[in-house]
Amino acid sequence: MNVTLRQLTYFKALAEQRNFGRAAQTCHVSQPALSVQIRDLEASLGAPLVERQARDVVLTGFGRQVLAHAQRILAEVDALGQVARWRDGLSGHLALGVIPTIAPYILPDALSDLRARDISLDVQVREGKTERLLDMLRRGELDVAVMALPCGDDTMVELPLFEDRFLLAGTEARIEGLRRDTSALRPTELGNGQLLLLEDGHCLTDQALEVCGRKRDHAKINMGATSLATLSRLVEAGFGLTLIPELAAASEVTGAPGLRVCRFSGEQPSRRIGLVRRAGSAPGAWLDELAEILTRSGRRRIAEAEGVLMRGGDAG
Repeated sequence: MNVTLRQLTYFKALAEQRNFGRAAQTCHVSQPALSVQIRDLEASLGAPLVERQARDVVLTGFGRQVLAHAQRILAEVDALGQVARWRDGLSGHLALGVIPTIAPYILPDALSDLRARDISLDVQVREGKTERLLDMLRRGELDVAVMALPCGDDTMVELPLFEDRFLLAGTEARIEGLRRDTSALRPTELGNGQLLLLEDGHCLTDQALEVCGRKRDHAKINMGATSLATLSRLVEAGFGLTLIPELAAASEVTGAPGLRVCRFSGEQPSRRIGLVRRAGSAPGAWLDELAEILTRSGRRRIAEAEGVLMRGGDAG
């Protein structure tokens, strides 16, 4: 039996795409070339792996068993590649995923620091929501990802970086009105005002709903913005209140000068930011270096929030 890694890679792509043409595009080869490799793999294993239908490809029972083995083999090969790639520290190529509510605030400083350490480092950044980044990690398309913890996947290993507190954001008039109406400014006591949040799928939306004690079907919940920048400008225009991560506060107030942010009273709601990697991937000095750089960048942005906080009544 002569099975190659190329054949297993093509078969895995075919199983995921369920179409020879799309699988070939994913593997950056022609469709005939991919088809030949799949036929050779079936010949080596002695049984069909897929049922070829007009518009679809369906795995046979044997194909499903082979796919499970292929995924494990390719994951181990990827881990081996990481050991070789990082044996001398942070060098070579880094595929880094970052969720959208972190990426624009932490990356400029972090990438600058990474390049300062190694000018030859090839960093490929992929921005996406948590579930997409986890899927890319599982597929071996990312080395690590920066996201809010916990990630909810027990096949991943988490490395905490820093705490990012939530600030209340609104126009000055709205926030001062809340302060007049309540003795303590708490997330669960925001009155009957409209709460603007990011569209569904952002973990920040889930976190904001939880700390504010509201459900998705609440009459005063609007989940439509695709970015914190859009959300900030809607709030600046007077359409409601929102929660802004401390990490983003200085940038968003600069971009929306009419936006005001303040701390909640008492215990500060927050999210925990961390690095996530596959449990089977090999950690090393490069991971500690990357964590140090990202932590430093995040804390810089958080420190800048002090300069834009409303005074008089915030918890400080």
